[in-house]
Amino acid sequence: MEATGISHIAVCVSDMEKSLAFYRDILGMKVSKDEIQDTSTGGLTHTYKHKRNTRRTVHIGWGAEPFLVMTSHPGDQADGGPIKLDQVGVSHLSFTVKDVRALADELIANGVEIAGGIEAFADAQGNVRTFFAFDPDGILVQFDNGVEA
Repeated sequence: MEATGISHIAVCVSDMEKSLAFYRDILGMKVSKDEIQDTSTGGLTHTYKHKRNTRRTVHIGWGAEPFLVMTSHPGDQADGGPIKLDQVGVSHLSFTVKDVRALADELIANGVEIAGGIEAFADAQGNVRTFFAFDPDGILVQFDNGVEA
């Protein structure tokens, strides 16, 4: 197989409106698709732990691949919880941004929790090249300047 890239990353969220407030309103992503899908028949029935009749699917991004797909199940609770870096599974999302510190300040001003506080990510000179924040479901989201931190 010769892959050309990652097309998308999908996460299940507990409250789509809270997740949209974070990814769309705070991070500036644009919604390109928002639909309700029937998950009661067909191939999707084999990809769920529990029977689900519908799911809301929102595609969101900055206009290029990869994009983020968020799903929720209207009228039905998602189960499970967010994982940390030392657990099996996708442990976090990571985005490269132009000004890491300015984004951190904006997130903090919007009430977003920075894992360990922003000071935990500063070097001896006070520079911040990367940090982790929690989205509304507690999913770790990393932001960095594109240079290995």
